[in-house]
Amino acid sequence: YMLDGEMQTVSMPHIIEIIMMTMAAVILLVGRAKVTEAVKGNVFAAGMNAMVAIFGIAWMGDTFFNGNIDFFKTHIAGMVEQYPFLFAIALFIMSIMLFSQAATVRTLYPLGIGLGINPLALVAMFPAVNGYFFLPNYPTEVAAINFDRTGSTRIGKYVVNHSFQVAGFITTIVAIGVGYLIMSILY
Repeated sequence: YMLDGEMQTVSMPHIIEIIMMTMAAVILLVGRAKVTEAVKGNVFAAGMNAMVAIFGIAWMGDTFFNGNIDFFKTHIAGMVEQYPFLFAIALFIMSIMLFSQAATVRTLYPLGIGLGINPLALVAMFPAVNGYFFLPNYPTEVAAINFDRTGSTRIGKYVVNHSFQVAGFITTIVAIGVGYLIMSILY
């Protein structure tokens, strides 16, 4: 669209949101769904909880990180220069704070390359950017907890002792180990 004689573009995330909301409206109108019934369902409640987790908490984490980016980069750089493998721990911690694999990679991988970490090691460390399971606020975790009627999927008394902790750590550690193993065998 044109604004003050200058061509403006709409970003892909905004286009996706516009299409999704438009299709939701079309489904409600064409399907003659009863909106009052839809909002009473457990799927709607889980979706709203997930939406708050996505927009609210991710926004807060992004604001915190961007406000302290120099501190993080300085301290991560010093740590990684001495012990390159600790870059995986830095990736894990930053992914907890950013709630995003892409944001973690975009933020820290240039630093890793700049510090001279082997690019193959960076590939092997990639599973460490999945640390967002650590705090039970990621939308899929929230939705799984809300959908579970058995009570086996839950947040523990201390928040971090939730149903996804053990599986998340095992998966991340094994995946990084396998990545390093493949790297050592093939290269």
